[in-house]
Amino acid sequence: MVKTHVQDLANMGRPVRLSSLVARLWRRTRAATRPKSPYRVGDAVVGDDPFNGRQEGIVMSHCGTSVELSAAAGVFYYDHRHLRPQD
Repeated sequence: MVKTHVQDLANMGRPVRLSSLVARLWRRTRAATRPKSPYRVGDAVVGDDPFNGRQEGIVMSHCGTSVELSAAAGVFYYDHRHLRPQD
């Protein structure tokens, strides 16, 4: 298995400020309570939106509730609530 993240050894052993720990904990807490897309990268979905129309494609990336859908006609961005799995 290939590691995608290697820890920087330059920061090991340095003192950590309490404010940076609190800020990190706050960011993780807010990220956990945000709405998330139920679709993973590579899932085949159908997007139906009045502006983009109906497109079938594969999820390429997602950021929060926005999902990038790669279809035969190009790349489209949908809210995850406008997507459903392909039959």
